[in-house]
Amino acid sequence: MTSVQGTAVDVPTEDGVADAYLVHPGDGGPHPGVLLFMDAFGIRPHLRSMADRLASAGYTVLLPNVFHRHGRTPVFDLPEFIDPAARPEIWQQISPVMRSLTPDLAMRDAGAYLRWMADSPLVADGPVALTGYCMGARLALRTAGAYPDRVAAAAGFHGGQLATDAPDSPHLAAGNITAELYFGHADDDPSMPPEQMKILEDALTAAGVRHRCEVYPGARHGYTQADTAAYQKEGAERHWAVLLDLLERTF
Repeated sequence: MTSVQGTAVDVPTEDGVADAYLVHPGDGGPHPGVLLFMDAFGIRPHLRSMADRLASAGYTVLLPNVFHRHGRTPVFDLPEFIDPAARPEIWQQISPVMRSLTPDLAMRDAGAYLRWMADSPLVADGPVALTGYCMGARLALRTAGAYPDRVAAAAGFHGGQLATDAPDSPHLAAGNITAELYFGHADDDPSMPPEQMKILEDALTAAGVRHRCEVYPGARHGYTQADTAAYQKEGAERHWAVLLDLLERTF
């Protein structure tokens, strides 16, 4: 593990500026890029620490505020420990903001994040990898399909609504994807039931996408997030192992 350097950056998009956290190995040289898509709670100390851990393994990591249209970080006033069951009003704040980030807007932004990384002297030339959590897993899947030339690998953890009957369901991007994909599903996740898991698996297989989908036993939606009530240490550590393995193979 190497020492890392993190800083706040602003990423210009077609709809204004997205604030972001950028972290990279302390040598200041170019390293393979990883675009980290946040969960719905947004950029906060825990997500920055996850980005730091990735960077310490030798990557330049960009963590953008995908809700930038609603203000700079922090978009929501969150407790240090997030338990939506104890604080249901948290979702009353977050849900409308999530819904306002349409697939079209999200992919327009993803293009801006990828362009910014391509222009950064801290990011090595060539395609980047993606990792996403909860709603970020949807963003990773969509981005891999929307920008196949820029994405070499993508991982999603405890993603919800990845394969619905909606006309713009994320799984419908499968035919455009050239990256290797990994999904770590929570087995206790109403937003990603077994029937959706099967639709996603079948779509990726039919499209010839290199992929692996696994169900994490006893894990709840959000199992990687140590500052939430959904955290499961076993699942979180397994996620680190498979993610770092995917990145090592990719780069």
